[in-house]
Amino acid sequence: MKVLSLVGNRPQFVKAAPLSRALRERAEEVLVHSGQHYDPALADLFFDELAIPQPDHALGIGPGTPTAQIATILERLGPILGAEAPDVVLVYGDTTTTLAGAIAAAKAPLPLAHVEAGLRSFERTMPEEQNRVVTDHLSQLLFCPTESAVANLAAEGITAGVHLVGDVMYDACLAFAPAARSRPGPAEHGLEPGGYLLVTVHRAAATDTPEALAALVDVLQALGEPAVFPVHPRTRAKLEAAGLWDRVVAIPDLRVVPPVGYLDFTALLISARAVVTDSGGVQKEAYFQGVPCLTLREETEWVETVTGGFNRLVGLDPGRVAEGLTSIALPEERPA
Repeated sequence: MKVLSLVGNRPQFVKAAPLSRALRERAEEVLVHSGQHYDPALADLFFDELAIPQPDHALGIGPGTPTAQIATILERLGPILGAEAPDVVLVYGDTTTTLAGAIAAAKAPLPLAHVEAGLRSFERTMPEEQNRVVTDHLSQLLFCPTESAVANLAAEGITAGVHLVGDVMYDACLAFAPAARSRPGPAEHGLEPGGYLLVTVHRAAATDTPEALAALVDVLQALGEPAVFPVHPRTRAKLEAAGLWDRVVAIPDLRVVPPVGYLDFTALLISARAVVTDSGGVQKEAYFQGVPCLTLREETEWVETVTGGFNRLVGLDPGRVAEGLTSIALPEERPA
């Protein structure tokens, strides 16, 4: 069997690391990198440190609007699908790359497999929600990480080809946590284990309007304790364009640093007092590593982390963030 796997951003690289190894023991894999994350700090570094096989094809789509990126992926991926003639196309998650790969497979036509199928935040204005819903409805194989994901698909009339398989991000955490623990982590930034917050922000809802960016700066100012903030290139560009970057770097006790690789990020996560993020993947990683999480959104596709008490939704509200930081703690019991 030949499987063509499509990746394009940080979470997909992390998920591909353990899955690609297992897949290549049983099948022929053709790996395609869309180039959605085109910064070396967000792409090349992950391939190197996670020992992901080098891509067989690189689409090199680079920056652009989601519409332009989808169009470019479709244009460049179509001929590759024709030449490689895979038995199945495999996509991950909920990104622009995911949606473009799903459409390309459907038009080929080729069977489509979706890793992390069935996740729903039920916020249809969110680009990621749009991507995952369309991808699920185009897929023939749907690999669900949770029971609620299976139920979400059933509620939409999707039952054929649905498999509850667990979370490949958990596999990555188990595989790479020992190596991450050997990294400097907080010491590199003059911080003590358990004495700082880890902050990440990248989603459109937090960066694509002046109002959201202003609220984000207010949230960062409300943290009130040491924090390290690896800044996504897109987030920095938006803050700079809005004239807010100088305010961010002037916040006391906020270490503003460039993006870091997966192992260094995990080292920071493991030793953090809490995580403040708008990322779906980081919410899960915090749970897996036993670190409390505040999510800068009003909804999440990872509902289990909230209902279990490990994660709290606070939006871009400085008051709710500040209150959450004073009261959030992990429950005594955490399911395996």
